Amino acid sequence: MENQYRSIKSMKEVPEQIRKIRRQYLRYQQAEVVYSLSHKKLLELASDAGAIYRMDSTVLINKDIFDQYLERFHEPATKKTSPDASVERSGAQKNKKKTSNRKGADDGR
Repeated sequence: MENQYRSIKSMKEVPEQIRKIRRQYLRYQQAEVVYSLSHKKLLELASDAGAIYRMDSTVLINKDIFDQYLERFHEPATKKTSPDASVERSGAQKNKKKTSNRKGADDGR
């Protein structure tokens, strides 16, 4: 029974081990899938970020540097109107059109 429980120290080491295992470098093909970018755009951004490593015919992108660079393009959230409010407004506009059409028909009588 004593072997079933792990010490807190070993539990705290798990996230650190995961960070070590996580890929730090990606090939272009992998990065295109991870970031959903075209080859040309990925090359441009990775070059601007200074995240490219070239060794012979192999090109790697440092994921940490590239992620940090991409954060520059992050836009803050914007306040949007609720979908219900836009439906109410469009419904009110439709009612105005219907009443204006009726007035025109009534004036012709």
